[in-house]
Amino acid sequence: MDFRPVLFLLAVLIFGALAYAHYQAEKKRRRRLKAWAMGRKLQFQSTKDKEFRRLFPAVKILHKGHSRFARNIITGALGGRELTACDYEYTTGHGKNRHTHRLSLVFVRSRIPLVPLFIRPENMFDRVGEFIGLDDIDFESAEFSRTFHVSSPDKRWAYDVIHGRMMEYLLAQPRFRIEFALDHIIVYRTRRFDVADFDAAIKLARGVDKRIPEYVVREIKGQSRDRGAGEE
Repeated sequence: MDFRPVLFLLAVLIFGALAYAHYQAEKKRRRRLKAWAMGRKLQFQSTKDKEFRRLFPAVKILHKGHSRFARNIITGALGGRELTACDYEYTTGHGKNRHTHRLSLVFVRSRIPLVPLFIRPENMFDRVGEFIGLDDIDFESAEFSRTFHVSSPDKRWAYDVIHGRMMEYLLAQPRFRIEFALDHIIVYRTRRFDVADFDAAIKLARGVDKRIPEYVVREIKGQSRDRGAGEE
């Protein structure tokens, strides 16, 4: 007896059941995110935006892979700060090596223009990199340096921004990746947030911005004014 038609039908049914379960999960997620946004007087857009990366051209992860798009996009102002949040997808590889990456990001506008800076939880590969001389930026706090991998094209900027109080604050917060890009602080993970994680990510971005030292804020604002005057 040829079982191939039965096996094929079984595979189709399993695939259909998985697709339906995924559809229902996505539908539930959209409802929950919309309710979260509406509860904070923010705008919500569920449709895909394949050009979303153009809004934040300096954010590297938005330009990885192919078949990129954002969805469940939340925009508005919260606590006096311009805010954007979204789910994001991109694909790497092709065929059997194809892999879809799904993550969530929060973008909070800073008080000042920012120098690029990356802060993320340290992992095993970072420790291997240190062994072969590919060090990240280390700080006086051994605990902070063990916990986080920090990189920036400007070490002085990194040391100015990540002072003692900033290190204490970051060590006490849930672990996210933090990126400075132009005038935004971006907080994300390499997976999608639970709905409650959006609150934690926004709080973290605002907390980091608040703790940038005032002398740094004054210096950056002064440079901006000088450039503006020079352009007149």
